[in-house]
Amino acid sequence: MTNPAVQTPEGILPRNPSLSELDQQCITTIRCLAIDAIQKAKSGHPGLPMGMAPAAYVLWTEILKYNPRNPNWANRDRFVLSAGHGCMLLYSLLHLTGYDLSLEELKNFRQWGSKTPGHPEYGHTPGVEVTTGPLGQGISNAVGMAIAAKYLASRYNRDDFRLLNYRIYVVAGDGCMMEGVSSEASSLAGHLKLDNLIVVYDDNHISIDGSTSISFTESVAKRYEAYGWFVQTVGGDGNDMNAFRTAIGAARKEKERPSLIQLRTHIGYGSPHKQDTAEAHGQPLGDEEVALTKRRYGWDPEKKFFIPPEVAEYMRGQVGKGEALEKEWNALFEKYASRYPAEAEEFRGASARQLPADWEKIWKESVPTFDAPMATREAQGKLLDVLMPKMPLVIGGSADLTPSNNTRFKGAVDFTPEHREGRYIRYGVREHAMGAIMNGISVSDMLIPYGGTFFVFSDYMRPAIRLAALSKYPVIFDFTHDSIGLGEDGPTHQAVEHLAALRAMPGLVMLRPSDATETMAAWKFALEHRSGPVALALTRQKLPVIDRTKYTPAHQLSRGGYILAGAPDPSLILIGTGSEVSLALAAYETLSAEGVKARVVSLPSWELFEMQPVSYRESVLPPSVSARVAVEAGVRLGWDRYIGMNGAFVGMSSYGASAPAEAVFKGFGITAEAVVAAARKVLI
Repeated sequence: MTNPAVQTPEGILPRNPSLSELDQQCITTIRCLAIDAIQKAKSGHPGLPMGMAPAAYVLWTEILKYNPRNPNWANRDRFVLSAGHGCMLLYSLLHLTGYDLSLEELKNFRQWGSKTPGHPEYGHTPGVEVTTGPLGQGISNAVGMAIAAKYLASRYNRDDFRLLNYRIYVVAGDGCMMEGVSSEASSLAGHLKLDNLIVVYDDNHISIDGSTSISFTESVAKRYEAYGWFVQTVGGDGNDMNAFRTAIGAARKEKERPSLIQLRTHIGYGSPHKQDTAEAHGQPLGDEEVALTKRRYGWDPEKKFFIPPEVAEYMRGQVGKGEALEKEWNALFEKYASRYPAEAEEFRGASARQLPADWEKIWKESVPTFDAPMATREAQGKLLDVLMPKMPLVIGGSADLTPSNNTRFKGAVDFTPEHREGRYIRYGVREHAMGAIMNGISVSDMLIPYGGTFFVFSDYMRPAIRLAALSKYPVIFDFTHDSIGLGEDGPTHQAVEHLAALRAMPGLVMLRPSDATETMAAWKFALEHRSGPVALALTRQKLPVIDRTKYTPAHQLSRGGYILAGAPDPSLILIGTGSEVSLALAAYETLSAEGVKARVVSLPSWELFEMQPVSYRESVLPPSVSARVAVEAGVRLGWDRYIGMNGAFVGMSSYGASAPAEAVFKGFGITAEAVVAAARKVLI
């Protein structure tokens, strides 16, 4: 047990009657590990771990089912720390319960190369389910995780086999509740009646600026009741674990609604001078306050990163418990596999992030042919109509723009409370939430989500897109109305800087296909790319279908850029993306007739092109050819890497205008004639 407590003027904290002495020891260990790690790092957020330790302890020792020896067990409960700044709470729990996270890693909190970064990162630390840092993203991811759980259960469970019945548990804070993305996602969760989602709201009344009363005085409980959630309030100081257990039990029994437990806690609990202050939120306590706080806990202030032997033994007991749970589930799965072999085989493949075994056959049978001019969004729709019925582990949706995005395939069933087998999500006008929810669906590891909206509204989704790129979530962000080509809706809806903005994002593959056939190749790549997100940029306006018997086949899109047409030893290179490739081709025909040795390069993905060997890139864009013209209905930013400072750019330098597409392109000088004129200048 601990050393005799040293009395302080503030006194030892009273014993918690809802916990045994061992329970209290475990909770104090969690608190002190967090305090010590943050103090050693000289940065971090100690307040949340100190206040939420009792509730988190009950969750991790009494409620959650998981196996520390296999963090990816398919039927584990998911724990999401949406308030990611409090990550030392999670890291302490992961270490104590036996995950592959050593005490040395806790001592290296926030240091170079450690597994304990300043906010939890998916794929970096065992046991971290999603990357949480930007507030509101975690709880919104959890909505996607709950959707995935419902869909997968509907697909694989049978009356005699409850193969999947896991829940998603979330700890969210005041910041999560303030961010708009959580409002969007929580509203949809209530509408969808996701009763497998339980959120514990750490209601500590403190943010970095001070008391939440300076900016946040709404009733969160009433708001969530209005969303259609089952809401319970647990008062007190965050230590009445009997009341918390009762609330969790009621939430687990709820069969119609997601649950919110508003748990009143005290940030920095036990700190004599910093409890309930903003200082406890985002700063180390300081050596003197750490010592005083440990004394109030009945802890020896001289001991750092101290884990009493009885605490270590008890908490590591979760390993055996978890292994037994998974062993029992594995036996169930083997029986399931003997009864339902096809479903079991699909389950195994999906768990390994594999496409169907006959994927190439499915693809070849699904790709339509095109002869008439067609918008690339329309070509997408024709593909999805044929392909998606054969791809049961791909989940689609749109942010209330289904007819415009062409994302809903024929025969699709909407995902609703009555139809958990539905594969199309009606996100409503909630782009911000859609991005975060798709990220949550993707971390099921078994499902591929895609969702559509206008390209300009990627601005609303940028935080989720960035987290997908950072975390390597396999998500397909499906953007249509990709340029000034949408015409009459005007500059508010015309994306001009968005290609440059998303190309600047490391880890995101941006694809802007030039016609219907390249759109097919783009979708094939997107479905096969399971190591990160892909963004598609598709047109509203019709485009000519490039004659691939005359020019290079569209499957070369997978290389990011390729020679579409032209001389093997060009004196001029014309580069285009998307709808402007046809302008480059038209200019090429004119210039070739004049005897110019021109080449046309289609460059649908800068990211994929940059991944190619230098030899390939130089074969497409020979360094010896300096006469280059790029044409794209967006801003020039970034293009100098391909055309040089002396190259010509035909594109936008302002926002768009409201008029029919042809008039807008002509008005801004993005035409084949303009490309020809620019080429003549660079050839001089």
